[in-house]
Amino acid sequence: MKQIEVSIMGQSYLLGCPEGGEERLREAVSQVDREMCAIRDSGKLKARERIAVLAALNLAYILADRPAASAAVSAPANATASGNADAGLPAPEYLDQLIQRLDQALDSDGHLI
Repeated sequence: MKQIEVSIMGQSYLLGCPEGGEERLREAVSQVDREMCAIRDSGKLKARERIAVLAALNLAYILADRPAASAAVSAPANATASGNADAGLPAPEYLDQLIQRLDQALDSDGHLI
């Protein structure tokens, strides 16, 4: 297994990756980084753990919201046609609702479990 160094929200990580999977892993890292930076830049959350949980929820929502077969084909075409690279991201209102639910789920100690 090959190891590659990546950066997510300014922090470096050394990740294991099967041979030939580097490009796919880097694309996934790019999506996670983009999502986490967008949440951080919105100014609503500062804790890295909360940002990571919310980003994971957002990405899971996006994946669950579209059929797997058409997601790979239609997402790039839709983003290019509309001129908006963030076309697959949830609306700000949805993000606000997720933040509220996350705050409710995280008890006063700040842990999910």
